[in-house]
Amino acid sequence: MDIVNILRDKILNSVNELVEEKKIQQPFKIDNIVVERPKKQHQGDYSTNVAMVLAKALSFNPRDIGDLIRSKLGDGEIIDAVSLDGPGFLNIKINLKFWDSLILDIMSNGNHYGRDSFGGERKVNLEFVSANPTGPLHLGHVRGAVFGDVLSRLLEFVGFQVTKEYYVNDGGAQIGILVRTVYYRYLQKLGEDIDLPEDAYPGDYLLPIAEKLIDKYGKELKDLEEFERDKIVRDFSVGYMMRVIKSDLKSLNIEMDNFFSEQNMINSNAIETSLSTLKDKGLIYKGTIEAPKGKTYTDWQAREQLLFKSTAFDDDIDRPIKKSDGSWTYFAPDLAYHADKLKRGFDVVIDILGADHSGYVSRLKAVIKAFAKKRVEFEVKLVQLVKLVKNNKILKMSKRAGDYILIQDLLEEVSSDVIRFVMLSRNNDVPLDFDIDLMLSKSKDNPVFYVNYAHARIASVLKRAEELNMWPLNNVKDLEKIAIPFTENELTLLKKLSEWPNVVRQAAKFHEPHRIAFYLNEVASSFHSLYQSSDDSSPYRFIVDGSKELCVKRLALANSTQIVIKNGLSLLGIVPLNEMY
Repeated sequence: MDIVNILRDKILNSVNELVEEKKIQQPFKIDNIVVERPKKQHQGDYSTNVAMVLAKALSFNPRDIGDLIRSKLGDGEIIDAVSLDGPGFLNIKINLKFWDSLILDIMSNGNHYGRDSFGGERKVNLEFVSANPTGPLHLGHVRGAVFGDVLSRLLEFVGFQVTKEYYVNDGGAQIGILVRTVYYRYLQKLGEDIDLPEDAYPGDYLLPIAEKLIDKYGKELKDLEEFERDKIVRDFSVGYMMRVIKSDLKSLNIEMDNFFSEQNMINSNAIETSLSTLKDKGLIYKGTIEAPKGKTYTDWQAREQLLFKSTAFDDDIDRPIKKSDGSWTYFAPDLAYHADKLKRGFDVVIDILGADHSGYVSRLKAVIKAFAKKRVEFEVKLVQLVKLVKNNKILKMSKRAGDYILIQDLLEEVSSDVIRFVMLSRNNDVPLDFDIDLMLSKSKDNPVFYVNYAHARIASVLKRAEELNMWPLNNVKDLEKIAIPFTENELTLLKKLSEWPNVVRQAAKFHEPHRIAFYLNEVASSFHSLYQSSDDSSPYRFIVDGSKELCVKRLALANSTQIVIKNGLSLLGIVPLNEMY
């Protein structure tokens, strides 16, 4: 039961009635109508700007339109009263009986409360992480990994079919560096006194691969031709690193649906096939591009290259596909990969990339537009950097990885659940400080603790009530027979619980899963305030001696809160705690 959507529908119906009665003209567009909780409690339960939106569209006085809409809204069934305030805000008071029906709705739907179907079973390709298979996952990958996984859970919750995909970048120059590094480590393990090449990957994490190569091949790799040897080392190293990466993801409670190999795509001539399609459309040509702007390149020479006419789709410049030496640019596999996504029939394509890939957005949008045969929603979500803080100092390096903090380093400090919640404690496009000391503290400043503490408090209350044979209810509908009204503090919590379906919808619509974490913190705050507002010093303040009906109603409120918190944490991939240690 989504009170925000209910009110919005009633408001739009009122507008349509006024149009039918010819009291106002049909507005051309009124999508920006807002229904929200007012800042001041005396202004009502909800407020809307519909009068001001219509006034602007129709050149009317907003208070005059507000009066017309107010006369249509007060139905007494859900809306108890409507008042007009300020320049034209309509303040709505909800009938108290609605809150009883809300409790019934939450408890009846349980883990389905807030679920939606607006996705309409549309197919989504959600690509995230996609780290090069040259090392374990590190802190720079964690935020995008969690963001992508939670977004997939959220989209599935509202009716989309989601494929979580990892693009294995196993066909580029970095794989050559990996092969050379592993081979040198292999030689070192065999006792040769040699230094790593200057461009080698630092850290000790590749040593196990060298050791396993020796276990399998002994010294025989040294006697093979370079091409044959490099193929063995390549396949062995990439396979090993992908097993490590999958293990790292699993430790964060993340499992991909598909791992898409760049090398397999290249071997299948997908790049050539994609270029042929674009050439038939007149979008491939030979030409030159200007020197990159913003810097001075003394050795820059304009060279004829194979170019994709991406400016036809609002890109800044046409993009090189093939270099003058005949090799593919970095963009060529990306182009073929996104063409492949469209061939697989996805209706929505979402790429989650690091903030350093912001320059890729316009060219990828151009690719989608060039290949799409139907309307395809495409979005690139950029994830900003994370700084790891401990003892008020920023940690920058790992002994094992050399230049990065590995996921496994982080997991030695805090749990996977903590990592997941914190990574969504800010919008994805805002830099994030991950303070380990704060996340280990037991205070309201630690959002993971704060939300779980609310869930654990409720679990404790319901457990005690069950011991006293006061819970659970034999029939949820028995609540309808209890006429005791909710207190103001209880109504504050109930209003917050009523917002859950709308929070889910908005988070899914705008691909902003951090809204779930924000909301859970607000629910926890409202619950803790209610819990602490009682004069009763008992830890089970929802259990009332001498009034079974009041007790049942308060327990139902506590249970509804628990359901919403559990549903929210489930979307975040977190198991709620029933006890705090």
